[in-house]
Amino acid sequence: MMKKTLIAAALVSAFASQAAIASDETQELRKVIEQQQKVLKDLEKRLEQTEQRVEKTADAVEESSSAKSATTIGGYGELHYNNITDNKSGKDKKEFDFHRFVLFFGHEFTEKTRFFSELEVEHSISGEGQNGEVELEQAYIEHDFNDMLTAKAGLFLMPVGIINETHEPPAFYGVERNPVEKNILPATWWEAGANLNIKAAPGLAFDAAVTSGLNVGDDYKIRGGRQKVSEAKAEDLAYTARVKYTAVPGLELAATVQYQSDLTQGRGDVDTASATLMTAHAIYTIENFTIKALYAQWDIDGKEAEALGRDKQKGYYIEPSYRFNESFGVFARYNAYDNEAGNGVDSEITQTNVGVNYWLHENVVFKADYEKVGGAKDADGFNLGVGYQF
Repeated sequence: MMKKTLIAAALVSAFASQAAIASDETQELRKVIEQQQKVLKDLEKRLEQTEQRVEKTADAVEESSSAKSATTIGGYGELHYNNITDNKSGKDKKEFDFHRFVLFFGHEFTEKTRFFSELEVEHSISGEGQNGEVELEQAYIEHDFNDMLTAKAGLFLMPVGIINETHEPPAFYGVERNPVEKNILPATWWEAGANLNIKAAPGLAFDAAVTSGLNVGDDYKIRGGRQKVSEAKAEDLAYTARVKYTAVPGLELAATVQYQSDLTQGRGDVDTASATLMTAHAIYTIENFTIKALYAQWDIDGKEAEALGRDKQKGYYIEPSYRFNESFGVFARYNAYDNEAGNGVDSEITQTNVGVNYWLHENVVFKADYEKVGGAKDADGFNLGVGYQF
C-alpha cells in the first residue's frame, strides 16, 4: 500500500513539474508573439506612411509633368558655305553664313486651344549696318471648333507652295531653298490675319484666309513687297484660298489662289495694281523615290508694272530624289523663273542643282550640291551646309 502511494505521489509531482514548465514556455511564447505583433504594427504604420509619401510624390510629379508638357520649345538652324562664280562679271562668292537660327515656342491652353510662335535670327547678327535681321515669323492662336473646323488668328505662314510652311533643313534637299518659291511666291512669306481650315473629307482640306497684303515698291518685285507685319499698311487686304488633297498614300496635290486689289496699298501717284497669284504643286512618293513639281504665276494690272514687264511673274521647278536608306539620299532639281515675264524679252533664269543629303540623325543633316545658273544669268559653283531641328 505504501508503495502505491509513493508511486502516485511521484507521478503527481512529475505532471505538476511538466505543467509548470509548460506554463513558463507558454508565457514566453506569448511575450514573443506580443513583441512580433508590435513589430508588425510598427511595420504597417511605416508602410502606410511610405505609401502616403509615394502618392504625394507621384501627384507632384504628375502635376509637374502636366505643366511642362503644356508648353513646348523647339527650333532649327542652318550653316551654309557658298562657293559660286559669276561667269559674266568674273566675281566669286565665297562665304560662310549662319543663315538661320530659329526658336519655336508653343503652349496648349486646352486640348482645343493652343498658341504657336517662331522667332528667327537671320545671318547671325542684326542692327544698323549689319547683314542680318531678327524676325517674328509666327505668333498665332489656333482653336479647334470640332473635328472638321480649325481656325487661327495672328501672324502665320501663308498657305502657299511646298516649302513655305515646312522648311526645316532636314525636310528638304539642297543647301539653299529653291529660287522659284523664294522669288515668285515669295517664301518665306507670312502675314497677319485669320485663317479657317476645313477638313471636308479624309484627305481633302480647304483653307480660307483674310490677311494683310503685299506692298511693292517702284520695281514691282514680289519678294520686295513683303511687309513682314511690321507696321504693315493695310489699305488693301489679301484673300487666299487653298485646296489640298492627300487621300492617296504617298500623294499630295495642292493649289492656291490669292487676290489683292492693289499691291501698292493705295499709292496715289501710280496706277492701281490689282494682282492674282495662282500656284499648284504635286508631291508623289513611292517607296524610296520622290518627285516634286511646282508652278506659280502672278498677274498684275497697272501701267507701271506693265512698263517694267513685271505684270507677269512666273516660275516652276521639278525635283526627283532617291533615299537609299535612313542616312543617305540624292536629288536633282531644275528651276526656271522670270520676274519680268511680261516684257517679251528672254529674261528667264534657270538653275540646276544636283547633290546629296546625309542624315546623321533624323533631325541632323549634312548637305552638298553643285549649282549651275543659266538663261539670263551665268554662274556655277557648289554649296555645303549643315542643319538641325528639335
